[in-house]
Amino acid sequence: MNVVFAVKQYISKMIEDSGPGMKVLLMDKETTGIVSMVYTQSEILQKEVYLFERIDSQNREIMKHLKAICFLRPTKENVDYLIQELRRPKYSIYFIYFSNVISKSDVKSLAEADEQEVVAEVQEFYGDYIAVNPHLFSLNILGCCQGRNWDPAQLARTTQGLTALLLSLKKCPMIRYQLSSEAARRLGECVKQVISKEYELFEFRRTEVPPLLLILDRCDDAITPLLNQWTYQAMVHELLGINNNRIDLSRVPGISKDLREVVLSAENDEFYANNMYLNFAEIGSNIKNLMEDFQKKKPKEQQKLESIADMKAFVENYPQFKKMSGTVSKHVTVVGELSRLVSERNLLEVSEVEQELACQNDHSSALQNVKRLLQNPKVTELDAARLVMLYALHYERHSSNSLPGLIVDLRSKGVSEKYRKLVSAVVEYGGKRVRGSDLFSPKDAVAITKQFLKGLKGVENVYTQHQPFLHETLDHLIKGKLKENLYPYLGPSTLRDRPQDIIVFVIGGATYEEALTVYNLNRTTPGVRVVLGGTTIHNTKSFLEEVLASGLHSRSRESSQATSRSTSRR
Repeated sequence: MNVVFAVKQYISKMIEDSGPGMKVLLMDKETTGIVSMVYTQSEILQKEVYLFERIDSQNREIMKHLKAICFLRPTKENVDYLIQELRRPKYSIYFIYFSNVISKSDVKSLAEADEQEVVAEVQEFYGDYIAVNPHLFSLNILGCCQGRNWDPAQLARTTQGLTALLLSLKKCPMIRYQLSSEAARRLGECVKQVISKEYELFEFRRTEVPPLLLILDRCDDAITPLLNQWTYQAMVHELLGINNNRIDLSRVPGISKDLREVVLSAENDEFYANNMYLNFAEIGSNIKNLMEDFQKKKPKEQQKLESIADMKAFVENYPQFKKMSGTVSKHVTVVGELSRLVSERNLLEVSEVEQELACQNDHSSALQNVKRLLQNPKVTELDAARLVMLYALHYERHSSNSLPGLIVDLRSKGVSEKYRKLVSAVVEYGGKRVRGSDLFSPKDAVAITKQFLKGLKGVENVYTQHQPFLHETLDHLIKGKLKENLYPYLGPSTLRDRPQDIIVFVIGGATYEEALTVYNLNRTTPGVRVVLGGTTIHNTKSFLEEVLASGLHSRSRESSQATSRSTSRR
């Protein structure tokens, strides 16, 4: 179950099926992102694709010497663009691939428009999602729900993305969903309807144990997306933001022109592939080794190219050297910027208190530490607000809850009204009333003993004590202990054996910390394969946008002791 491989195979097949000759790849906004995640431009160029165009671009030239490979989402807009294209074709022949199921009426409209008979084939290739890591996918949808219910357009897009994922992995699953979430049940039903309607597409070779689709809701764990991260991929997303493998470094002080935007892709960057799940301290020493390795291979300035053989050797090694030079400068810049932000924002101290809020149960110590950090001028308004949010979620019903006082402290610190209001909005979004699970207090004796032993031993790393709630959910699922009264099956049948192929989907967005959990589970649990997906992949900023978009904040008001006064955003 490798989603990067699945999408890559589709693109390779499209290019192969069009045969030899020069080609143009015609895409829309979304499929451009889908392709760019699994193929670099240089890789596709080697397959005789010399031009990349958007179907909605008005000023494309007529190039009858090119074959057109069209990879498009099956939207009404795209079908209309194609109809216009086929009436006045710019290329010699068209191979049309839709990323999802296309209706018969749309195919008929295309056939009627193809008066010049330039269409060689029309097919469905189900690469209708963003493949982020081999075990992680996203639909790049921010703000999927209104209140507790789906935005209808996003429900339709999510159903398409999820069914495409199942088709690309050749899985016809049983479905379980989080009972406390109406949105999870609704999505499960929509996926089930598509499987019933398109049953011929889902007729795969039966496995002994059927695959399982588990649908969860972000509301059940609002803690994970609020935490600072310390493994490379997660940390880059938290502090710099990853958008379709691209990182915007234009705000980095003194950045050179060619490093304003860099691409971090495990498919084409060996250093990143080997380090994306390691923690920050290890990356520092690995960067040093990479630099030393680079220095050894660097062509010496004084090296004289005297013979033809010298010149030949230099030319042969130069592309590798240039590539390595690019890798080194990219990672040195990224890690350098992460280090700068860690010290500028006092993140080691902030993170330690975040971890205490997420994992310990000592209210007075937590409150003292939060109050102390709110006085620290280095702590940004985002970090101040997230500490108060974590406190509000954990100690929501504690007898000595001091949230009103902390809101006053945020105001005194000059934190904008937007962030202050978000504190109550986050509690409204993922507080105790909403959660189907108990995030903080272990319930059974085994869990209490585990926590006690953990406390005795201390933790190897104080900054990574937290385990996402997904870890416990998957652990129970794999052991056959996931309670059916909390995560019921959709439909009458249930799974008797331990599941082997599990697809987890998080409405409201997954995180890179959860992706790390899944990566470790896949590595350490033989016979079990897990793929994680979400409507998007969150960092704290995007998660707070998700909370805002849900509209729940409009029903919650800032604490009466801290009447809101608008302050300018910093």
